[in-house]
Amino acid sequence: MTHQQTSDQPATASARPQTGGDVLVRVMHRHGIDVAFGVISIHNLPLVEAVARDLRFVEMRHEAACVNAADAYARATGKIGVALTSTGTGAGNAAGSMVEALTAGSRVLHITGQVESQWVGSNQGVIHEVPRQLQMLDAVSKHAAGITTADGVEAVLEEAIGHILTAPQGPASVEWPTDLQYLARPDAQTPATAGTAAPVPAVADADLAAAAARIAAARRPIIWAGGGAAGAGTELAELVHRLGAGLITSNSGRGIVPEDDDLVIGNFGSTPQGAALLAEADLLISIGTHFRSNETRTYHLQLTNEHIGINLDPAALSRPYPATTGLLGDAQPVLAGLLTHLGEPATDPAWTDRVRAVRTEVRENLYAVIGGYAEICRELRAQLPREAVVARDVTIPSSQWGNRLLDFYARESNIFPLGGGIGQGLAMGIGAAVGRPEVPTVVMAGDGGFAVHLGELASLGGTGAQCVVIVFNDDGYGVLRNMQQANGFDRAGVDLFTPDFGALAASFRMPYWRTGIPGTFGPALREALAVGGPALIEVVIDDLSPAPGAFTPPVHIPKPDGDAA
Repeated sequence: MTHQQTSDQPATASARPQTGGDVLVRVMHRHGIDVAFGVISIHNLPLVEAVARDLRFVEMRHEAACVNAADAYARATGKIGVALTSTGTGAGNAAGSMVEALTAGSRVLHITGQVESQWVGSNQGVIHEVPRQLQMLDAVSKHAAGITTADGVEAVLEEAIGHILTAPQGPASVEWPTDLQYLARPDAQTPATAGTAAPVPAVADADLAAAAARIAAARRPIIWAGGGAAGAGTELAELVHRLGAGLITSNSGRGIVPEDDDLVIGNFGSTPQGAALLAEADLLISIGTHFRSNETRTYHLQLTNEHIGINLDPAALSRPYPATTGLLGDAQPVLAGLLTHLGEPATDPAWTDRVRAVRTEVRENLYAVIGGYAEICRELRAQLPREAVVARDVTIPSSQWGNRLLDFYARESNIFPLGGGIGQGLAMGIGAAVGRPEVPTVVMAGDGGFAVHLGELASLGGTGAQCVVIVFNDDGYGVLRNMQQANGFDRAGVDLFTPDFGALAASFRMPYWRTGIPGTFGPALREALAVGGPALIEVVIDDLSPAPGAFTPPVHIPKPDGDAA
């Protein structure tokens, strides 16, 4: 019997019929997920209603931002981030941010609506219909599935979570027809096994012993750690110090070993000093990295031929820098096994001294280049707690020094768009701040990227989260200006109409500070952090002194004669 309303008053909790939203809530409870980020729609009403009633629903303004927020929530907390979007255009809007989650291997469950089940794939022009929506979702997800029956909802959701958690981890998408959202009931579900990670193959003990012997014999070992080393920080730090080896990281591997460790060189592998150290090493140990193009001078970085690679992805062991010894497995047990077998290392003490010297030199050199940014970098690190989250959009301050000089002490504090897409930082900051309310979150964004999802300031205001947004304003796309100038192009498309950020902050009822002149940023940051909620700081780049050196990204631009730029 269908419950019907007899007045304009909403149904009471006892009279309200259960829906698929209650199934979703049950699954979220089972996996310790307490938040979903979404845009409410006629195609997800039952889901939003149930989450908002029993857990927490964070209202976002754009579907791409929903996924970005869920992504950062997952990275900052170690949980699964949930994003709820509408079908058709809504799912399409989310696709770009799913690419980011896929690139980062992030634990995101994206649930999007779908037209009523009888019309799926009919191509009849049903509102919001996309005949091949599932194929689109499959292209941007590790796993994608559609719900086809009201009693199979829980099984589909749990299967998706199993794919998310299975290494190498990544996002999953589920499309859910609107009629099946209303018709599904928790007490009518086909029994489903809770989604869990599939087991990871173990490396043979003999292979660990052989690799450990090679490591112990090295005179000049160097270690390169990427995001795949997450969870192995203790073992990685022990290996670094037992060997006296330097630790170079990708951007994604930062903070796995705290960056105030004197053997952590960090994300400086492509600098002249870092490159020289890598070339002089007689053994490279790589852990959980894909050697991305922008961190290897578009694969022109010269690495030693002796290479022990540790990775869950077999393809990563053969490209672009093939491992001479490949250990296919999870970083934590592999490193633990290597340490068990590791004898007395033969590392040259002069090599360890050189590592420490390179660590100091690359930092001093970059501080000398960034001019007035140095004051901002130092104030951020001095004032933020060690565990604070910094979410960085793609902007000069992030790419030039935030990705390197601003020390991180835990990987979950370092949130950034791994795929390099502009405009994702604000929503990522919201997700991290919601997931980690016990610490402040700072967002670093440029005025151009900030404008991509300007409406998410309203989402931030609605959360009341402890999040300070820092907008670096150079009235346009400064990095592209620099590229145009460096390569002899005309200046075009890079000068933007920029809002009055003070008036903008006032419209969202956020405290605001204008900085840039030397000595103004530190006091503003101190006051903004004391707010304990949303706040906005503008840094006027033209006011910085000394003026920062021009930054151009490590992008390969072919020359007419075929030489690399």
